[in-house]
Amino acid sequence: MTQIASKKELSFEDFKTEVLNDYKIATISRECSLLGRREVLTGKAKFGIFGDGKEVPQLAMAKAFKNGDFRSGYYRDQTFMMAIGQMTIQQFFAGLYGHADIDHDPMSAGRQMGGHFATHSLNEDGSWKNLTLQKNSSADISPTAGQMPRLLGLAQASKIYRNVSGINNKTNFSINGNEIAWGTIGNASTSEGLFFETINAAGVLQVPMVMSVWDDEYGISVHAKYQTTKENISEILKGFQRDNENKGYEIIRVKGWDYPALVTAYEQAAKIAREEHVPVLIHVQELTQPQGHSTSGSHERYKNADRLAWEADYDCIRQMKLWMIAINIATQEELDEIDNAVKKDVLEGKKAAWSAFVDPIKKEQKELVALLENIAASSENKVFIEKLSSDLAGIKEPIRKDIIVTARKVLRLIAKENGKNQLAQWITAYIEKIQPKFSSNLFSESTQNVFSVEEVLPQYAENTEEVDGRIIIRDNFDAIFNKYPETLVFGEDAGNIGDVNQGLEGMQEKYGELRIADAGIREATILGQGIGMAMRGLRPIAEIQYLDYLLYAIQIMSDDLATLQYRTRGKQKAPLIIRTRGHRLEGIWHSGSPMGMIINAIRGIHVLVPRNMTKAAGFYNTLLETDEPALVVECLNGYRLKEAMPVNMGEFKTPIGVIETLKEGKDITLVSYGSTLRLVEQAAKELLEIGIDAEIIDVQSLLPFDINHDIVKSLAKTNRLLVIDEDVPGGASAYILQQILDEQNGYKYLDSKPETLAAKAHRPAYGTDGDYFSKPSVEDIYEKVYAIMNEVNPEKFPNLY
Repeated sequence: MTQIASKKELSFEDFKTEVLNDYKIATISRECSLLGRREVLTGKAKFGIFGDGKEVPQLAMAKAFKNGDFRSGYYRDQTFMMAIGQMTIQQFFAGLYGHADIDHDPMSAGRQMGGHFATHSLNEDGSWKNLTLQKNSSADISPTAGQMPRLLGLAQASKIYRNVSGINNKTNFSINGNEIAWGTIGNASTSEGLFFETINAAGVLQVPMVMSVWDDEYGISVHAKYQTTKENISEILKGFQRDNENKGYEIIRVKGWDYPALVTAYEQAAKIAREEHVPVLIHVQELTQPQGHSTSGSHERYKNADRLAWEADYDCIRQMKLWMIAINIATQEELDEIDNAVKKDVLEGKKAAWSAFVDPIKKEQKELVALLENIAASSENKVFIEKLSSDLAGIKEPIRKDIIVTARKVLRLIAKENGKNQLAQWITAYIEKIQPKFSSNLFSESTQNVFSVEEVLPQYAENTEEVDGRIIIRDNFDAIFNKYPETLVFGEDAGNIGDVNQGLEGMQEKYGELRIADAGIREATILGQGIGMAMRGLRPIAEIQYLDYLLYAIQIMSDDLATLQYRTRGKQKAPLIIRTRGHRLEGIWHSGSPMGMIINAIRGIHVLVPRNMTKAAGFYNTLLETDEPALVVECLNGYRLKEAMPVNMGEFKTPIGVIETLKEGKDITLVSYGSTLRLVEQAAKELLEIGIDAEIIDVQSLLPFDINHDIVKSLAKTNRLLVIDEDVPGGASAYILQQILDEQNGYKYLDSKPETLAAKAHRPAYGTDGDYFSKPSVEDIYEKVYAIMNEVNPEKFPNLY
């Protein structure tokens, strides 16, 4: 009993009170799962995935979880969230119903299905709360094992706060690095590569991470024998166990129905991780899943009678109840009394959540019905409008889709009548009011967003020295690391040798191995390190060696980082900078420019494509004054090209979302970015020799794109457009064209068909010839422009072919 008492001496009565409170939380959680399933099956909720069967180990985890700690888990941790005081019964059901109000569903404001948990790291203005004074949960995502990379960064932040000097004043985020990052995962999801990559990286880095594997032997319907070698994740990971000669993990196995053993196991794990900064794996075995995987199916379909009988017998709440009775903590009658009270509490909480969800919608329903009745009275389509209005009024439990669909159908009927304006105004106002509930906070809406930073131009000495571009990047990083002690960079070859292109030359020696760090070949967890550390107030720069390698991490960028502000409705942020390099390298595997894939997968992250190192340095300086994540793609062939050396390193800032006109012209607008611009500039010089005067625009930023709509101003002058890109046809060039023609209404000014010039549909072949015949060349650009002008003036520009 003294082991369970959480290090403090308790009287038996206090101990009894604590255990009974735990039991009550477990039964509340179980009753929420049972009632939640019924809510889905009756149609009030859309889908349910619940934490039944995992209640007792989550109670033990919650006991060891302290203020300042972070959870990065999966979608069955509802008991834990209740146990740390971060979710009520009503909030549980609000999430199940998808209540689009952060005050009712603080987990995601209805943007994620139930079972996805988060706490609020930010104040209303987007500033940081004091995370050391609260228990924290990073916002969950559904992709299996997708929570793992972020977990690594959350744990590494403690190591940085404990060991890096100059950031001790960051008291909102850490107290001497004492915080643990707690991970949870289902046993089947440990089959994912992200799990193994994270486990390996955490062992290498030696960070305070406690990883719980909830093992119920199944992954939906698939048994562990098809999931895991030896059917036992801790068995196959035992080579990670630390010993006297080697650092590694502490590995603990415990039965998921054994309450006192679980409490002891989690106390032991917390002590090791918190004090020694050693990662711990807790394999929680012999768990059950009483309702099966989710509301989409029943586990009776794939579990035999013996397994079902065992699960009924070894249900963790039943076993906890038997233990309490056996050691005289409570009688069966006392526990029955708790059970009955819990059923009433959960039912009342469910009713309150449903009322809070549906009552505002019913008010909107009545408002529209009254308006339609008024419109119908004088309409030629009275009968049809009254039918639509009556049908809407008859819906006992409406959703907003019912309301707006009805309004828009009626609008069609009265398109030529006097009542149209009134209804149209109502629809417009309704959408303006409701749409933000589902679309806000994709990007930061705080005063630290990227548009809050004013441009600062590079300054040059009177006799400006020209240097290799890498020197500009290097010296600017030096200024950054000196100015911001919370900044750090890590990646493959980023540390000792100063990155493969020497942009970090000498930085590790100057700022130390923790701030300028090498990382293993593991792009997904490099991204995860950045996400987790950024969520805890650090300013990490995660380096991915080449643009192609980004594809290893695109899922983490897309599902986790890009959605973070959105899926928490602005209550969490991770202002991570992702640094990579690309364009114009010769060969399939290190030369791709899959920008279309990237920009369409990571909406929520800014994508910046500077043409030289001064512009790139300016972007880093800008981003460090904002609270948003971004990807910066440096030009791979620009490190050895000469540029003028600015004197205001770390201070000049490239504006985000603003284009730059590199050359004025009157005949055609050429739009491109990155290394390709050098080819465009050369082609423009050659075109000028035959009387074609092209205007050249550097996009600079793909996300956001030309926020001032300056490209359309160019089209108003030239009336012709060519977009040049080294992505595949229909990739980034199609996106750029859509932005110009659709968003900016550029079609109004065109006298010729807008065109794109992209790379071939395949990856570039090897060598200089492979590059030339795979990507746009100077000659391709020249001839494409010439052909457009041939259509305009065939006499002056006769066909070349």
